[in-house]
Amino acid sequence: MKGSDAVELILKYFPSLTPLQQERFRRLGPLYNFWNERINVLSRKDIDALYERHILHSLAIGRIISFRPDTRILDVGTGGGFPGIPLAILFPEVNFLLVDSIGKKISVVEAIAADLHLENVKALQIRAEQIREKFDFVASRAVTALPVLLKLVAKTIAPGGQNPLPNGILYLKGGDFDDELKTIRRKYVIYHLTEIFAEPFFETKKLVFIPA
Repeated sequence: MKGSDAVELILKYFPSLTPLQQERFRRLGPLYNFWNERINVLSRKDIDALYERHILHSLAIGRIISFRPDTRILDVGTGGGFPGIPLAILFPEVNFLLVDSIGKKISVVEAIAADLHLENVKALQIRAEQIREKFDFVASRAVTALPVLLKLVAKTIAPGGQNPLPNGILYLKGGDFDDELKTIRRKYVIYHLTEIFAEPFFETKKLVFIPA
Protein backbone atom coordinates (compact mmCIF):
# COMPACT_ATOMS: atom_id res chain seq x y z
CA MET A 1 0.00 0.00 0.00
CA LYS A 2 1.41 3.37 -1.03
CA GLY A 3 1.87 6.09 1.56
CA SER A 4 -1.00 8.26 0.29
CA ASP A 5 -3.41 5.29 0.16
CA ALA A 6 -2.29 4.21 3.63
CA VAL A 7 -3.01 7.61 5.11
CA GLU A 8 -6.42 7.62 3.40
CA LEU A 9 -7.18 4.30 5.12
CA ILE A 10 -6.41 5.82 8.50
CA LEU A 11 -8.24 9.07 7.73
CA LYS A 12 -11.31 7.00 6.93
CA TYR A 13 -11.59 6.25 10.65
CA PHE A 14 -9.64 9.16 12.15
CA PRO A 15 -10.61 12.18 10.01
CA SER A 16 -9.24 14.79 12.42
CA LEU A 17 -5.55 13.91 12.06
CA THR A 18 -3.23 16.91 11.89
CA PRO A 19 -0.79 17.32 8.97
CA LEU A 20 2.04 16.20 11.29
CA GLN A 21 0.17 13.06 12.30
CA GLN A 22 -0.61 12.28 8.66
CA GLU A 23 3.04 12.68 7.73
CA ARG A 24 4.16 10.43 10.56
CA PHE A 25 1.72 7.71 9.53
CA ARG A 26 2.82 8.05 5.91
CA ARG A 27 6.45 7.54 6.93
CA LEU A 28 5.76 4.40 8.96
CA GLY A 29 5.60 2.20 5.86
CA PRO A 30 9.03 3.12 4.47
CA LEU A 31 10.57 3.01 7.96
CA TYR A 32 9.29 -0.47 8.72
CA ASN A 33 10.33 -1.71 5.28
CA PHE A 34 13.82 -0.33 5.88
CA TRP A 35 14.24 -1.89 9.30
CA ASN A 36 12.53 -5.17 8.46
CA GLU A 37 15.11 -5.83 5.76
CA ARG A 38 17.82 -5.53 8.44
CA ILE A 39 16.12 -6.89 11.55
CA ASN A 40 13.21 -9.20 10.81
CA VAL A 41 10.41 -8.10 13.12
CA LEU A 42 7.46 -8.76 10.79
CA SER A 43 6.76 -11.51 8.26
CA ARG A 44 6.81 -10.61 4.56
CA LYS A 45 3.05 -11.16 4.39
CA ASP A 46 2.50 -8.80 7.31
CA ILE A 47 4.87 -6.10 6.07
CA ASP A 48 2.90 -6.00 2.80
CA ALA A 49 -0.29 -5.40 4.80
CA LEU A 50 1.34 -3.24 7.46
CA TYR A 51 -1.23 -0.45 7.56
CA GLU A 52 -4.25 -2.72 7.91
CA ARG A 53 -2.91 -5.60 10.01
CA HIS A 54 -0.67 -3.67 12.36
CA ILE A 55 -1.23 0.09 12.27
CA LEU A 56 -5.03 0.23 11.93
CA HIS A 57 -5.38 -2.80 14.22
CA SER A 58 -3.36 -0.96 16.88
CA LEU A 59 -5.47 2.16 16.42
CA ALA A 60 -8.64 0.22 17.29
CA ILE A 61 -7.87 1.18 20.89
CA GLY A 62 -8.17 4.82 19.86
CA ARG A 63 -11.68 4.17 18.55
CA ILE A 64 -12.76 2.79 21.92
CA ILE A 65 -11.14 5.38 24.16
CA SER A 66 -9.69 8.85 23.63
CA PHE A 67 -6.90 9.13 26.17
CA ARG A 68 -6.58 12.37 28.07
CA PRO A 69 -3.23 14.23 28.22
CA ASP A 70 -0.58 12.81 30.58
CA THR A 71 -2.17 9.35 30.63
CA ARG A 72 0.53 6.68 31.11
CA ILE A 73 0.36 3.56 28.96
CA LEU A 74 2.50 0.43 29.11
CA ASP A 75 2.74 -1.59 25.87
CA VAL A 76 3.74 -5.14 26.86
CA GLY A 77 5.42 -7.37 24.28
CA THR A 78 5.48 -4.51 21.81
CA GLY A 79 7.48 -6.42 19.19
CA GLY A 80 8.19 -3.90 16.45
CA GLY A 81 6.19 -1.21 18.25
CA PHE A 82 2.54 -2.29 18.18
CA PRO A 83 0.19 -1.00 19.40
CA GLY A 84 2.42 1.66 21.00
CA ILE A 85 3.91 3.51 18.02
CA PRO A 86 0.61 4.12 16.15
CA LEU A 87 -1.11 5.12 19.40
CA ALA A 88 1.73 7.49 20.27
CA ILE A 89 1.22 9.25 16.93
CA LEU A 90 -2.53 9.44 17.53
CA PHE A 91 -2.13 10.70 21.12
CA PRO A 92 0.97 12.95 21.22
CA GLU A 93 0.20 14.21 24.75
CA VAL A 94 0.03 10.69 26.20
CA ASN A 95 3.14 8.95 27.59
CA PHE A 96 4.03 5.47 26.33
CA LEU A 97 6.52 2.90 27.60
CA LEU A 98 7.06 0.09 25.09
CA VAL A 99 8.70 -3.06 26.47
CA ASP A 100 9.86 -6.34 25.01
CA SER A 101 12.30 -9.00 26.14
CA ILE A 102 13.99 -9.14 22.70
CA GLY A 103 16.64 -6.47 22.29
CA LYS A 104 16.65 -6.27 18.49
CA LYS A 105 12.94 -5.46 18.47
CA ILE A 106 13.44 -2.68 21.00
CA SER A 107 16.26 -1.33 18.79
CA VAL A 108 13.78 -1.01 15.91
CA VAL A 109 11.24 0.72 18.16
CA GLU A 110 13.85 3.19 19.38
CA ALA A 111 15.03 3.93 15.85
CA ILE A 112 11.52 4.53 14.49
CA ALA A 113 10.48 6.67 17.48
CA ALA A 114 13.64 8.76 17.08
CA ASP A 115 13.19 9.16 13.33
CA LEU A 116 9.61 10.39 13.83
CA HIS A 117 10.59 12.58 16.81
CA LEU A 118 8.07 10.86 19.06
CA GLU A 119 9.06 12.45 22.34
CA ASN A 120 6.22 10.68 24.15
CA VAL A 121 7.73 7.22 23.56
CA LYS A 122 10.28 5.32 25.63
CA ALA A 123 11.37 1.75 24.93
CA LEU A 124 13.02 -0.79 27.24
CA GLN A 125 14.30 -4.33 26.89
CA ILE A 126 12.70 -5.79 30.00
CA ARG A 127 10.25 -8.50 31.00
CA ALA A 128 6.79 -7.42 32.12
CA GLU A 129 7.18 -8.97 35.58
CA GLN A 130 10.25 -6.80 36.24
CA ILE A 131 8.40 -3.50 35.84
CA ARG A 132 7.83 -1.59 39.06
CA GLU A 133 6.22 1.60 37.74
CA LYS A 134 2.50 2.27 37.74
CA PHE A 135 0.44 2.99 34.62
CA ASP A 136 -3.12 3.96 33.78
CA PHE A 137 -3.45 1.30 31.08
CA VAL A 138 -1.61 -1.77 29.86
CA ALA A 139 -2.02 -2.40 26.12
CA SER A 140 -1.03 -5.61 24.35
CA ARG A 141 -1.58 -7.44 21.07
CA ALA A 142 -1.95 -11.16 21.85
CA VAL A 143 1.54 -11.36 23.32
CA THR A 144 0.46 -14.25 25.56
CA ALA A 145 -2.70 -15.88 26.90
CA LEU A 146 -4.92 -13.33 28.59
CA PRO A 147 -4.85 -14.98 32.06
CA VAL A 148 -1.04 -15.01 31.93
CA LEU A 149 -0.91 -11.36 30.89
CA LEU A 150 -3.31 -10.41 33.67
CA LYS A 151 -1.09 -12.10 36.24
CA LEU A 152 2.05 -10.42 34.86
CA VAL A 153 0.77 -6.84 34.73
CA ALA A 154 -1.98 -6.55 37.36
CA LYS A 155 0.37 -4.84 39.83
CA THR A 156 1.51 -2.24 37.29
CA ILE A 157 -1.94 -0.66 36.90
CA ALA A 158 -2.72 2.30 39.15
CA PRO A 159 -6.21 2.37 40.71
CA GLY A 160 -8.85 4.86 39.66
CA GLY A 161 -8.39 6.85 36.49
CA GLN A 162 -9.02 10.14 34.69
CA ASN A 163 -10.19 8.76 31.33
CA PRO A 164 -13.60 7.81 29.85
CA LEU A 165 -12.82 4.22 30.92
CA PRO A 166 -11.35 3.34 34.32
CA ASN A 167 -7.72 2.23 34.40
CA GLY A 168 -7.15 -1.31 33.18
CA ILE A 169 -5.96 -3.66 30.44
CA LEU A 170 -6.64 -3.19 26.71
CA TYR A 171 -5.99 -6.50 24.96
CA LEU A 172 -6.17 -6.99 21.19
CA LYS A 173 -6.62 -10.51 19.88
CA GLY A 174 -8.24 -12.48 17.06
CA GLY A 175 -10.07 -15.76 16.81
CA ASP A 176 -11.85 -17.71 19.52
CA PHE A 177 -10.41 -17.31 23.01
CA ASP A 178 -13.52 -18.07 25.08
CA ASP A 179 -11.55 -20.66 27.07
CA GLU A 180 -9.16 -17.94 28.20
CA LEU A 181 -12.00 -15.66 29.24
CA LYS A 182 -13.68 -18.42 31.28
CA THR A 183 -10.69 -18.53 33.64
CA ILE A 184 -10.81 -14.79 34.40
CA ARG A 185 -12.71 -14.05 37.56
CA ARG A 186 -13.04 -10.36 36.83
CA LYS A 187 -15.42 -8.20 34.87
CA TYR A 188 -14.50 -7.52 31.25
CA VAL A 189 -15.97 -5.95 28.14
CA ILE A 190 -15.48 -7.29 24.60
CA TYR A 191 -15.49 -4.93 21.62
CA HIS A 192 -15.85 -6.60 18.21
CA LEU A 193 -13.64 -4.76 15.75
CA THR A 194 -15.83 -5.72 12.80
CA GLU A 195 -18.28 -3.18 14.24
CA ILE A 196 -15.56 -0.53 14.04
CA PHE A 197 -13.67 -1.31 10.82
CA ALA A 198 -15.20 -2.43 7.52
CA GLU A 199 -12.16 -4.38 6.25
CA PRO A 200 -12.59 -8.21 6.21
CA PHE A 201 -9.38 -8.66 8.21
CA PHE A 202 -11.20 -7.47 11.34
CA GLU A 203 -14.07 -9.98 11.19
CA THR A 204 -12.55 -12.15 13.93
CA LYS A 205 -10.64 -9.45 15.80
CA LYS A 206 -11.62 -8.27 19.27
CA LEU A 207 -10.54 -5.83 21.94
CA VAL A 208 -10.99 -6.94 25.54
CA PHE A 209 -11.07 -4.32 28.28
CA ILE A 210 -10.47 -5.46 31.86
CA PRO A 211 -10.84 -2.74 34.52
CA ALA A 212 -8.19 -2.67 37.24
